[in-house]
Amino acid sequence: MDPATLIGIVLAFGALFAMITIEGSHITAILLPAPIVLVFGATIAVGIAGGTLRDTVKAIKALPGAFLGKTTPPQKLIDQVVGLAEKARSSGLLALEQEADTITDPFLRGALQNIADGTDGDELRILLEDEIATRTKESRNAAKFFTTLGGYAPTVGIIGTVISLTHVLENLDTPSTLGPMIAAAFVATLWGLLSANFLWLPIGSRLKRLSDIEAERMILLMEGALAVQAGSQPRLLGERLQAMVPMASAKGAKAGKSSSKPLKKAA
Repeated sequence: MDPATLIGIVLAFGALFAMITIEGSHITAILLPAPIVLVFGATIAVGIAGGTLRDTVKAIKALPGAFLGKTTPPQKLIDQVVGLAEKARSSGLLALEQEADTITDPFLRGALQNIADGTDGDELRILLEDEIATRTKESRNAAKFFTTLGGYAPTVGIIGTVISLTHVLENLDTPSTLGPMIAAAFVATLWGLLSANFLWLPIGSRLKRLSDIEAERMILLMEGALAVQAGSQPRLLGERLQAMVPMASAKGAKAGKSSSKPLKKAA
């Protein structure tokens, strides 16, 4: 679990609460039901209107991943592929069919099953690339949904402020109430900006980043599976896959050091 989004959102609202407290105000000043209902309700509604119901359902299903999304260390994938290469060299490509039954990742399992079935390397690459493109497109659509909400929210907040100010103008004959009414009117704009920049845009960016990471993971597995099919030497395969991983990844660097000896043994 990578709680970066959850931590960031909590810290952002914490900073907001700190500002309100330092200025001597109270959090209840912005917790007004009417603008909150309008901003969140109308923003989500126009977000749904801008796409399809299927897009909305998939975006909602992807939402937990923004907070609880897991990322697999690249070195773990490399070690797994190298192990498969060793198995293929010692027992033949048909042995990969048994290995596929023990793998939970549907992408890698499908690749191994196709290898065991004797699928041509070029055809297998096309098949895997198409699968990667389809999965990436679906996950990007979920990210786009929340990014779109981030674009709608501030405008919806302004609409709420205009409606409230219209109500203020209707009560100019009671000057004593104008101050609180005007302050309450701008709460709608505040929640439009808050929801966009504290929730929708970060969630959209997070889902897009997770989509990119997943695409990189599948590309790594695809290149590894195709190399296994081609009969690549395990140690060289491991080095090639490690070259595809950014050196800036601290976990990958540490894992790469710790796994160098097993790779030499495999040779």
